[in-house]
Amino acid sequence: MTSKEVLILIFITSLTLFSITFGLVSWMSRRRGNRGDFAGKFDAGEAKPFRGIYRQWFQLAYMYGAKLPLVQSYIKRIRQRIAIIHPYDEISLRYETVKLVCAITGIIGLTALLLIWSHPDLGFIVIVILAAVVINNMLVEMFINRLERKLLVQSVELFSLVRHHYQQHGMVEEALYEGAEASGHEISIHAQRIYNALVSQDPNDELERYYEVAPNRYLKAFAGISHLVMEFGDHARKQGSIYLLGLSGLTKEIQLEILRRDKLDYLMKGLNAIALAPVFFTKPIERWARSSFPSMDEFYMSKLGFVTKISIYVIILISYILLQKLQQNRETDYRAMAGKVTWEERMYRIPMIRWLVGIMTPIPGTMKYDSRVRLLKESNAKIKFEWLYIRRVTFFFLGFFIALSLAVGLHVQSRHHLLNFPVPLNHSLFGQMNDVERLQAEETAQRDRVIMEQLQMSTKATHDQVQQAVKDTDSVGLTKEQIEIAADRIMSKLKRYDSEYLKWWELLLSFMAGIAGYGAPLWLLYFHRKVRNMEMRHEVYQFQTVISILRGMERITVEVILEWLNRFAVIFKVPIQKSLLHYEHGAQLALLELKEDVWLPEFQRLVDKLILAVDKVPIKDVFDDLDGEMIFSFEQRKQEYEAMIDTKAAWARMIGFTPMYALIFMYLVIPLIGMSFSQMEAYYEQIQRL
Repeated sequence: MTSKEVLILIFITSLTLFSITFGLVSWMSRRRGNRGDFAGKFDAGEAKPFRGIYRQWFQLAYMYGAKLPLVQSYIKRIRQRIAIIHPYDEISLRYETVKLVCAITGIIGLTALLLIWSHPDLGFIVIVILAAVVINNMLVEMFINRLERKLLVQSVELFSLVRHHYQQHGMVEEALYEGAEASGHEISIHAQRIYNALVSQDPNDELERYYEVAPNRYLKAFAGISHLVMEFGDHARKQGSIYLLGLSGLTKEIQLEILRRDKLDYLMKGLNAIALAPVFFTKPIERWARSSFPSMDEFYMSKLGFVTKISIYVIILISYILLQKLQQNRETDYRAMAGKVTWEERMYRIPMIRWLVGIMTPIPGTMKYDSRVRLLKESNAKIKFEWLYIRRVTFFFLGFFIALSLAVGLHVQSRHHLLNFPVPLNHSLFGQMNDVERLQAEETAQRDRVIMEQLQMSTKATHDQVQQAVKDTDSVGLTKEQIEIAADRIMSKLKRYDSEYLKWWELLLSFMAGIAGYGAPLWLLYFHRKVRNMEMRHEVYQFQTVISILRGMERITVEVILEWLNRFAVIFKVPIQKSLLHYEHGAQLALLELKEDVWLPEFQRLVDKLILAVDKVPIKDVFDDLDGEMIFSFEQRKQEYEAMIDTKAAWARMIGFTPMYALIFMYLVIPLIGMSFSQMEAYYEQIQRL
């Protein structure tokens, strides 16, 4: 049975098992319904809607899928991502999880089976499986981004309703409760949670719990502002109510974020698919080139062809990763998570690794050490300094050994190709060998291999010895000229076979690949710092919004302001927490340390004002120009957003189309031109012999 027939059998079996499973689950669902009060009818004599049936089926699928070992971990990972949007509604959370799992596995599974069915090749199967893993992550990100945008749109609606009800009776909790009742399903879950926290016996503790799971900074700010007004009261200013001004500021922020996301999604739409498409076209292009240009076989089966194919796959992978980084707008990257033992920590426990890392890391106090620590802070990397070098050392050895293994494997493949690849009798650029010519080419390759084995693959064999070996193994009656040609060909094969060994420059290239792997984590941190620069300014503007509310409150202090900033902080959370811990030992010193920990000029200016407000100038006077700064900052960020989106779109277009260009030119056009020149040289030599 061929591999194609096996794949067809697997495909049919999978469909059959899916149908049987669906039938059993439906039967069990009806049986359970008949035992209870609702038996598939929502009103007397009316059938249960189809939507209710498949919702119930998804609940059963979640229950049974959570018990399977591999499926359980996948469902758990998807659930953790969706839980940010549906954190408390268990029914909706399970439904969305199973819906996403079924959609992704169905699309990827069916597509992968069809692709493997069309090209049942082991290498292609491995590539399709790896591509399926990448596409899975892409689909999950698309779904999560859609839910996040939906939540942002519903947040604007919620703030509008809360504003309306607050103007009616001036009570925050009542306005929030009534707004939650009339809002969309997703945002109403968060609004109910915020309401329950505000009216609880310990609002601070409940809000801290909510801050840990809030899906974005806007809802955290909304909860915090509501608590502030409930605790300190609303103070009307010239511009109006503090609470209503805060809601207006949050609404403008969300609307700006929605516009930014929509424009970025529009400009980068489809680029992920374009970047991944060459994975599935390498094999068809190779098959077409081989069938149309037989001389291309030599390129695709050579070391250069294999290295080119690997390079294209690496370009595709790097392009996809960079596109994901450019499109990434998840604040959950900075979410405080439960402490887990990472692989870096496990490796650091090994004495040999700890000793090696100690040698590689720069000495504390040196300029290099300070720059690396600063880079970790500026990129907001959640890793220790030693773990960075564990990653670098690990990537060095991975890059070195992968490149070395690739070089050795290419030599082994070249030797195998040299011994077994059919030898065409007449080299032609166009057309394809027929069955008779292919059979003759295979027989010629087999005779050459037998002769080379008789000569023990020795390059010391003379031309006469090779000619004699050809004559001894001749069973078809070769002419003298054919014997001469065969001897020359075998001598060339022996030299090429002997030259297929690991060379010093290949070892050097492997070492350079290791150096590239050693630098990769550092380059990624530089990239993160560049991308996160705008996010840090965004958070500073959020701090200004909070301070604009707090400065009008009575009995407000710098320490209280820091505590509130810590509640809203995402990127700056660690340095602010550190400053709060050291605040009791000296406010001035703690704030100076906070200023040194963060490199952003906007944040440093904010800390300078807090230092001034410690014991010299009242808080209200220190931040008297805050409104003007916020207006300027908002307009400035609008312009920066537009420039950033244009820059990201330009980079994304270039990165997204790079794999396609690499596939067309590196894997088809340039090799075809090279083969054409080599064929022209061969034809020119034949003409000269006439």
